[in-house]
This record gives sequence, structure tokens and C-alpha cells, in this order.
Amino acid sequence: MKKLNKVVSLAMTSMLALSMLAGCGESGAASTTGTASQSEGSAAAGATFKIGAIGPLTGGAAAYGNAVCNAAELAVEEINAAGGINGYQVEYSKEDDELNAEKSVNAYNALKDWGMQVLVGSTTSACSIAVSENTKADNMFQLTPSGSAEDCVKYDNVFRVCFSDPNQGIASAQYISNNNLATKVGIIYDSSDVYSSGIYQKFVEESEGKSYEVVSAEAFTQDNNTDFTVQLQKAKDAGADLVFLPIYYKDASLILTQANTMGYSPIFFGVDGLDGILTVENFDTSLAEGVMLLTPFAADATDDLTVNFVTKYQEKYGEIPNQFAADAYDAVYIIKQAIEAKGVTPDMSISDICEALKGAMTEIEAAGLTSAKMTWAANGEPNKEPKAVVIKDGAYVSAQ
Repeated sequence: MKKLNKVVSLAMTSMLALSMLAGCGESGAASTTGTASQSEGSAAAGATFKIGAIGPLTGGAAAYGNAVCNAAELAVEEINAAGGINGYQVEYSKEDDELNAEKSVNAYNALKDWGMQVLVGSTTSACSIAVSENTKADNMFQLTPSGSAEDCVKYDNVFRVCFSDPNQGIASAQYISNNNLATKVGIIYDSSDVYSSGIYQKFVEESEGKSYEVVSAEAFTQDNNTDFTVQLQKAKDAGADLVFLPIYYKDASLILTQANTMGYSPIFFGVDGLDGILTVENFDTSLAEGVMLLTPFAADATDDLTVNFVTKYQEKYGEIPNQFAADAYDAVYIIKQAIEAKGVTPDMSISDICEALKGAMTEIEAAGLTSAKMTWAANGEPNKEPKAVVIKDGAYVSAQ
């Protein structure tokens, strides 16, 4: 996952907070003044912008979806309190896809019926890819905070905030080598998942010629993801002093538990999918001590924007925000900035809003929680710097 702990002044923080957008309220409808109606293919009739989001709010990946929606809700409240976007308030609605692509498409259709004009989502890669077929057909602007597979942005109406899978794999290999974290590396990945297998492939390619050797690479699938002793034993027998885990946090919690039972204690290094491991029910979080993640966000950063966000998030939701929350918070403020850059109003058609925002995304330079400087290419990919965090005393702290 995904240095840049840049300290900014309080004045700059206010400027940053007012220069970007937001989303996520209660399921169904959300915050704000005014009401809006929508005919098919056209935007709301002037009172409010209507932004929807999709993510796994229940099930095994709920830590991702709820982080996205909580942070977006927080951003929407800030934006509406500051006067909205171009003078208009924002309405928000979210839908649960349970980490299922078909349900994600159903969620999209439900949000369309509600009157959505812009989509923040989907949260995960396979769901985002499935939904993009529909946003492309409708020419609706889609900004995924965390869909990292390459095909998430295969259409020109879709952009992302997070790093792509290839970039995560490449950056992880470079970070491990540049910081001399290991001499022998084992890999455990999910061959049934486009996210995991995509990162794995690029990591292996980038590992050629690095300061370490890949000594084992063992796969599993979602049909056999309860016993990882074979994969761990092969890494242990090969002498791997670091195990790379380009997987989701629930599977990783089992791997750490089983490694502990085996008496195997390498460095475990992951990417954004591991963000959430401290929330797994009945998991002994002490086993995650020393786990490293490549991420664009560290909750212990001392810049005013991060401190303000973490403080408000903890007060409202009772937990420290993760990288998914940071990506979503940035996403809605980025949408706000793009809307304002092109003078978009809610009475414009969905297609016209999309065309305006596509143009804005290649022109704006945003600053947020996940980077002090973010720009986008026309292919939807962001340009920003990664950094690493390590789990210490039950919290994510900057690795450097």
C-alpha cells in the first residue's frame, strides 16, 4: 500500500478543505437542504447535487466499504456547512454490494433510480469494473476511491484516487529493495482475485535484479482460503525472511495466526488490501505487530489536514481512519474541485456533467490526505507518491 508528511499551516488546511468534495450518508438519501427530482437521463432540477456511492457495507470486506462511506459522509457535512458546491448543497446516497459484482450493478441501478448524477465507487476492483460497464453506457462520471485493478479505468469516464495494482506491485518491490528489508522473499496471493493476482504479477516482474530473491510464490483461491499452512511452510523452508501478501485483510489475519502457531515470524509486507486487519473480529491484533503496508496515508502524520481529519473521524465514528477512508475523503473533495473548475450546475444532464468533469480531471491539481499533489492523466490514473506504514502498538505509524 500505499515520504510526504508535509506540515502545512492552518490557513492552508482551510484552503485544502474548501478546494475539494464529499459523500456518504445513511442508506437511501442523505444530508442537505432542498429536494430534487430527475427524469431519465437528466440531472436534478437545480436544488442539489446528487452523489452516490457503492461498497461492501456488510460481509468480509465491510471495513473497506464503511471506511469509504464514513469518510465521504464527513466530507459532505463539511462541504455543505461551508456553502456547498457552486452554491448548491449536496445530497448523498449509498448502497451495499456485499463485495459481489452482480449486487454492485444492482446497487448502481438503485442509485440511478434515486437520481444519482456522479458515482463515488465502487469500492473494490471487481465490483468497480462491473459497474463501469453501466456508467460508460450512461456516460456518468465515476471516481473510484479504491478500485485498483487496471480495468477499473478502462473507460474514459472513470478515474481513480488510489494507485493501480501494477503500481502497487512495482512500488512494493522497489521499497523492499531500496530499504534492504529482506534477502529472500516468499509470496502468498489469491489467484482467483484480479486485484491480488495483478499485484503479484507486477511484483514478480519488478523483483528481477533487486537486492532480494523471490524464493516461493504460493497461491490460494476463495474456495480454499482457510488453511495456509502449506504456503507458509514452503516460504519457511525456502528461508524467506519477508512474506509479501498482496491480499485482503481477512485472509491475512488467518495467515498471521497460522504463522504464529508454526513459530514462523518473517516480516509480513502488504498493500492497501491489508488496511483493515486490526478490525477483524476475534483476531489477536498483537500478531500484526511489525506488519508493513505500502499506502498513501498515515494516520499519525502531523500536517494539519491529517490531524483535523483523524480527530473528526475518531470523534464521529470511534476509530482511527484507514487508507480507504482517506481515499474516499479525497475523492469527494476532488469531485467538488472538478465541478467548480468547470462551473457545473445540478440542472445539467448527466452526460454533460460527465463531459465537464472528464475535462477538469486532466487539468486540476488536487492536494489532500493521500498526497500533497495529485494530477490525473486522461487514462484515469493518478500521479502521486507512495509511502509505507508499520503496525506498532496496535496502530498504523509512518515507517519512515
